[in-house]
Amino acid sequence: MPLAFVAALALFALLPSVRQQPALMHSLLGTAALLAVWGLALLLTAKGRHRLLVLEVVLRKQHYLQACAHLSIFAYWGWYWPEVYESAHLIAAQLAFAYAFDMLLAWSRRETYTFGFGPFPIIFSTNLFLWFKPDWFYLQFLMIATGFAAKEFIRWKKDGRLVHIFNPSSLPLFLASLALILTDSTSITWGQEIAFTFERPPYILLWIFLAGLPGQFLFGVVTMTLSAVTTVFAFGLAYYGIFGTHFFVEGFIPAAVFLGMHLLFTDPSTAPRSEQGRIIFGILYGLAVVSLYTVLGLFGVPTFYDKLLAVPLLNLSVQFIDRTVASGALRSLDPARLGRALVGRRRNLAYIAVWALVFVAMSDPLEAYRPRRWVPLWEQACQEDRRNACSVLSRIELRYCNQGSGWACNELGILEMTGRVAPKLREKAFQLACARGSNAGCENRALAYTASGSSAQVPYRHAPPNASEYRILLQEAKGTLDGISEAELFDAACRQGWSDGCSRAADSFMQAGSPAHDVGRGIAALERACALNSLQACADLGTFQLGGDGLPRDPEKGRLNLKRACDGGLREACSGGAVTPALSAPGTGG
Repeated sequence: MPLAFVAALALFALLPSVRQQPALMHSLLGTAALLAVWGLALLLTAKGRHRLLVLEVVLRKQHYLQACAHLSIFAYWGWYWPEVYESAHLIAAQLAFAYAFDMLLAWSRRETYTFGFGPFPIIFSTNLFLWFKPDWFYLQFLMIATGFAAKEFIRWKKDGRLVHIFNPSSLPLFLASLALILTDSTSITWGQEIAFTFERPPYILLWIFLAGLPGQFLFGVVTMTLSAVTTVFAFGLAYYGIFGTHFFVEGFIPAAVFLGMHLLFTDPSTAPRSEQGRIIFGILYGLAVVSLYTVLGLFGVPTFYDKLLAVPLLNLSVQFIDRTVASGALRSLDPARLGRALVGRRRNLAYIAVWALVFVAMSDPLEAYRPRRWVPLWEQACQEDRRNACSVLSRIELRYCNQGSGWACNELGILEMTGRVAPKLREKAFQLACARGSNAGCENRALAYTASGSSAQVPYRHAPPNASEYRILLQEAKGTLDGISEAELFDAACRQGWSDGCSRAADSFMQAGSPAHDVGRGIAALERACALNSLQACADLGTFQLGGDGLPRDPEKGRLNLKRACDGGLREACSGGAVTPALSAPGTGG
C-alpha cells in the first residue's frame, strides 16, 4: 500500500502543468524515489524477519468532518482566487505523500497502522495557510514529514495516555514560518498571497463560521474559538475607539486569522480538557495574535505569520492550564456551575448559541467595518496622522511596488523621503517607480539626488494611477480585472475611494458614442468624486445641475457645488456670476 501511494505521487509528475516546471517535477519524482527506497527496504526487512504488518481501518468523525470543513473553504476561496483550483493536483500529491510517509513511519516502528482520514485535515490545514512555490516545493514535503514525525515521536502522558503534544499541522507551520523569517525568504512561498486573497470572497467570515459549526457541536471546541475571537475583536474595538484606525489592515479580524481560530488551534487532542482551560487557551491565542502582529510589523516582517507562531507554544501549556484551573480560585469560575442540566452535546449546543449571538453582534451585513486594503482610506488616515496609519500605508505600498506598480513605488518613496515612515527603499523607490513607467517617479528620483544631504523639505511630485496601475491596486479586493473595460475599472476604483478614479469613470460614462455611455452613472461618479473633495468634479457636477443637459435641473445644488469648488480655490468655478468667490488662494485643488 505505501508503494501504491508512492506510485500515485510519481504519476503527478507526468501531468503537463508539472512537466512544464522542471523543479516541481524533480521535487515530486525525487520525493517518490526516496519513499520507494524506504518502502522496499521495509518490505524486505519485514519479510526477512517474518513481521506481520497489520492495517487497521478506523474512520474517526473528528478527521472527516474537519476535512469536509476545510474542503468547503477551499471550494469557496478558490472561486475568487483561481490559483487554489489550479493547485488542486499539488494538494492531492501531498495527500499521497502523507499516506505513504505515515504508513512507512508507523510500520517501521510497530506492526499496526491505523488507516483512515487522518492525513486529510493535516494536509488541508497546512495548505490553507502556507504553500511553497513550485521551485521550492520539496520543502512542502519536508514540512509535512516534520508534522507526522513530531506526532509519532514527541509525546507525553495526558490523562494516563501517551499522546502527541503538538497539532500535526501547526508545528511544521511554526518551524517553516520561523525559518522563513530568519532567512528573509517569505518570497519563496505563497503565504502573503494566501492571507491577502482570503479577503476577496464576500462574507468569508460567515462561510468560515458555518463551516466550523459541525465540529464545534460534536467535539466541544467552540469555547476556544469564541474566546479567541472575542479577545481580538474587543481589542480591535478599543484600538479603533482610541486611535480612529483599525489595528489590522483588514478590519477588526482578518479572514485568515478568523480561519485560524476555527481550524488551526482548535484540535481537541492538543487542547486543554477543561472548559475553563479551553476559554483561557482561546484568550491566550487571541492575545498572542495581537502581540505577534505588533512585533512582526515593528521589525518589517510579513504580518501573516501572526496566527502561525503561537500554536505550538500554547500546545506545551495545556497541562499547566488544566492543573491551574482545577485548583484555586479559578475553580469557582467553572462554566459547568452555571448550568448543570446541560451536559455533553446539549452543552455544546448552548455554547454555539452564545457564539452565534456574538458573531451576529460583531458582524456588519454591509461589511462597513472592513477597510480591506483600500489605499485611499489609509492615505487619509496617514494625512490625519492617526496612529500607525503611515506605517500600514507604507507596507501596503511596498507590497504593490513589489507587484510592479510604479505608482506605489513613487508614493512609498515620498513617504520615506519626507520622514513619515522608517526608510526601507529611500531613493531606490523612485528608481523602481521610474523603471516601471512613472514619470513622477523619474522627476522625484532627480529631486532625491539633488536634495541628498540637505535638510530642506523637498516638494516631491504625486501623480494619480493610470489604468494599468489600477488593475494592480484593485486586484486584491476584486480579483482578476483583466477582462473588464476601463470605464468599469475606474468605477471600481471610485467605489474604493479614489477620487481620480471617480473623475475618470465620469469622463468615460459621459463620453457620447462610447460603449460605456451612461449619463446617470457619470453623474453618480461625479457626486462620489465631489464627496471625496475633488474640486473639479464639484465644479463639473454643479454645471450639469445648473444646465440640466438631459437630466432634471437642480439649480440650488448646482450653485452649492460650484461654490464649494470656488471656495476650495478652483478659479474657473467662480466665474459667470453663479457664485461669489470666498477666497483668492491660488491653485486648482483638483
